[in-house]
Amino acid sequence: MGWIKKILIVLVAAFVVFYLFTRPEAAAEAVKTFFSAFESIGTFFTTLVE
Repeated sequence: MGWIKKILIVLVAAFVVFYLFTRPEAAAEAVKTFFSAFESIGTFFTTLVE
């Protein structure tokens, strides 16, 4: 079972690298969206505290 997990991790990492090199604009937008979600969560909790 351990070797299947390792293979899946390598495949996911290879896909991420491939995606970064073939579509850098889309990858940058995905990263911005990901971090924007954390900002929204932070704003939500800050508003609850106030």
